[in-house]
Amino acid sequence: MFRALHLRRSLHQSLHHHQNTTTPHSLPLKILTTTTTTTTPPQNPKLTRPFCSTPPPLPPSSTSESELRKYLGYAALLLGCGIATYYSFPFPENAKHKKAQLFRYAPLPDDLHTVSNWSGTHEVQTRVFLQPESLPELEASVRDAYQKKQKIRPVGSGLSPNGIGLTRLGMVNLALMDKVLEVDEERKRVRVQAGIRVQQLVDGIKDYGLTLQNFASIREQQIGGIVQVGAHGTGARLPPIDEQVISMKLVTPAKGTIELSKEKDPELFYLARCGLGGLGVVAEVTLQCVDRQELLEHTFVSNMKEIKKNHKKLLSENKHVKYLYIPYTDTVVVVTCNPFSKWKGPPKFKPKYSQDEAIQPLRDYYQESLKKYRGEGNVGKSPDKGEADISELSFTELRDKLLALDPLNKDHVVKVNQAEAEFWRKSEGYRVGWSDEILGFDCGGQQWVSETCFPAGTLSKPSMKDLEYIEELMQLINKELIPAPAPIEQRWTARSKSPMSPASSKLEDDIFSWVGIIMYLPTADARQRKEITEKFFHYRHLAQTQLWDRYSAYEHWAKIEVPKDKEELATLRARLRKRFPVGAYNKARSELDPHRILSNNMLEKLFPQSDTI
Repeated sequence: MFRALHLRRSLHQSLHHHQNTTTPHSLPLKILTTTTTTTTPPQNPKLTRPFCSTPPPLPPSSTSESELRKYLGYAALLLGCGIATYYSFPFPENAKHKKAQLFRYAPLPDDLHTVSNWSGTHEVQTRVFLQPESLPELEASVRDAYQKKQKIRPVGSGLSPNGIGLTRLGMVNLALMDKVLEVDEERKRVRVQAGIRVQQLVDGIKDYGLTLQNFASIREQQIGGIVQVGAHGTGARLPPIDEQVISMKLVTPAKGTIELSKEKDPELFYLARCGLGGLGVVAEVTLQCVDRQELLEHTFVSNMKEIKKNHKKLLSENKHVKYLYIPYTDTVVVVTCNPFSKWKGPPKFKPKYSQDEAIQPLRDYYQESLKKYRGEGNVGKSPDKGEADISELSFTELRDKLLALDPLNKDHVVKVNQAEAEFWRKSEGYRVGWSDEILGFDCGGQQWVSETCFPAGTLSKPSMKDLEYIEELMQLINKELIPAPAPIEQRWTARSKSPMSPASSKLEDDIFSWVGIIMYLPTADARQRKEITEKFFHYRHLAQTQLWDRYSAYEHWAKIEVPKDKEELATLRARLRKRFPVGAYNKARSELDPHRILSNNMLEKLFPQSDTI
């Protein structure tokens, strides 16, 4: 039913002397559980000898009694561990008559789910995972949870890199509420259930000659989720996706179902459009659409010197534009998209290279790298036998395999980036397609990502701060020798009127730049993923401390990570209060969800109740 949301079940149990732990196994669609019980035997004061220079020998009978008490204690300890193990595992009703046995697996309850985000970077286990099929069912679920003070955090397709919709205390998912309810062809509006995925929606309205105004890189998001986190596409004249929302139906714990629009309670409407799932469960959304159209995409390679000369023109003359920077090279890949005129036709352009020739530099370096790592005895880092031939791999799949060989080796990553730059140079050209096909972007495999949004002047007068930001970021990467893979993606949007959007502004002409840095997780090895994670957060921390404040940059809500350090958390909260109406947002939460049943640890950390007006 849904691609990115992972539900897995399993149970692992093993018993060791004095300690009970479980070892996770990578089994598809399974739950991983870990239970640890440690017991320390109490000391017996009668067995503690007083200090003396020459201890008198114990009588034979006393020695025997001491040994007996010692072994009886060990036996009691082992028995206690077994009992603790037995009762520490939750049994379903139909299994409670079964006895736990040593070195055997015990079943977990059927209602225990493991839910993870697409990248596998955040995961929770929960017994409460609701999937209503209709608005009445959703209303009943929210009402029941409110009365019981049971958490039911709204979660979409699980694509958010930071797992913003996850909590082990309970979730509600609208994947079964995925219908197109009404299409107004004259006003080009569509009313849908919030659980519908972007691609489903596009496919459902294309026969009416309609489509969405803009798209993010991926099509699997649920409409409710993509709106609530303030997601965006690219185009300096086009706002983030929340601006496409004309009205919405919100199921709230305290006030029931309310309908919001700029005519009905405009203040709450704009606040709730990018409400992070904390004000109510978005049940229905009415979106402003546009005529379905074909786009002409132009991909070409440039450099920073040329970009500076043409930046204003590129922003103002193209409906959609983005830059892809390749670290440790001077390569900037420019991708523009504009309405295609069938009368004019596509430009006369004959590609110099085939797609096969374009990807060959990565294949060549892959073969070279395999020989190198096998020669050094690092066979474990090379692909297993029986895997797909590299000639069958796409560009992003091949890049993942290359990086997996040595993901944190800066010299290796540099060569991968150089091969990627060559790929883009040989991929220059044009293509024509429908907007939902053209505006998509293959982001590659699992990854850590941090994306910031900051003001970039106006369309008529860009501040050029967006390019200065990139130049400083590249200098930082070079100075700190960060194994930064490609691409660093830069996009632009117009402002949003939603006050919780990172691109919110009261000035109509303002434009905002969005910059994303990444590190891929191309391996399933837990140790290696941990090392990549640590290196990524070091990378992110450097950008945060040296760039964010000076450029008024704030992270995308689906990519912000809550710091563990208390001082860093306090600093983050202060930054958020400076940029967003946190007090008004918390006030609305208190009125609509006083028991915080729609909240989770992330929302409570970022917006504590003390920050309420």
